[in-house]
Amino acid sequence: MGAHIVKPGGGGSGRRRRRGGAKPMAEINVTPFVDVMLVLLIIFMVSAPLLTVGVPVELPKTAASALSADSEEPLTVTLTAEGAVMIQTTETPAGELVGKLRAIAAERSSDRIFLRADGAVPYAEVMRVMGALNAGGFSNIGLVTDTGGPRLDGRDEG
Repeated sequence: MGAHIVKPGGGGSGRRRRRGGAKPMAEINVTPFVDVMLVLLIIFMVSAPLLTVGVPVELPKTAASALSADSEEPLTVTLTAEGAVMIQTTETPAGELVGKLRAIAAERSSDRIFLRADGAVPYAEVMRVMGALNAGGFSNIGLVTDTGGPRLDGRDEG
């Protein structure tokens, strides 16, 4: 008692192949790709600041520009406000510093090392550690500071 529509090409059981039916889509849907890339971007933006050496120190500010990067991961020695000496994130007694640095220098191709010192550490202590770095085989020492400090040429930073 109901009406039905007969499709062209036969309205049989549907076992025959229809001509002019649905064709496979030849376009790529980029929306899921963009969604995944945005999630990855957010993950990297959040995790990138955590990749720096994790010893918290209050670096002094300066108007100097950044040093160029090497192909090797930079070696960092840190002096904390409490007077502890850290190689990367491992605390090292002052008496063992030169020996450990010599062992590290023997395995590295670069003699570059970065020294991070808390602003509260006396200058004499920083120079003592710089001497130990030099005695350990590292002659290319970079002092790490924060940017935005005072300029000595009378101009304002910015």
